Amino acid sequence: MLLPKRVKYRRVHRGRLKGKAMRGNTVTYGEFGLQALEPAWITSNQIEAARIAMTRYIKRGGQVWIKIFPDKPITEKPAETRMGSGKGSPEYWVAVVKPGRVMFEIGGVSEELAREAMRLAAHKLPIKCKFVVKEEKGSEE
Repeated sequence: MLLPKRVKYRRVHRGRLKGKAMRGNTVTYGEFGLQALEPAWITSNQIEAARIAMTRYIKRGGQVWIKIFPDKPITEKPAETRMGSGKGSPEYWVAVVKPGRVMFEIGGVSEELAREAMRLAAHKLPIKCKFVVKEEKGSEE
């Protein structure tokens, strides 16, 4: 499970999921990526499940990069607790993902293998995703 070693504040505000991803919206490390089409909180368990699905399918060939990190603690109060008495205790960690964000990348495998691995990983996530291919620098001319 991914989680930070240390954080400055134990409990954070919920925030809002508006806007598109300005950074992390291109394939940088590998040749193929999995891009988010909706805003969401992706939990560390979901990231791990997607990673396992991809690595199992490509059978230790190629390389997988995870480009999101769960650094936001989500608090929950115990069941049947009265109102008041402060904010709940941190229960799990999420990564804030906006539309356009490339969450996972694969390199060193064929396109059809990468496409199927990304499809399996996308089923583990609570949002719609798109398979993207790295654009070459020379194609802009």
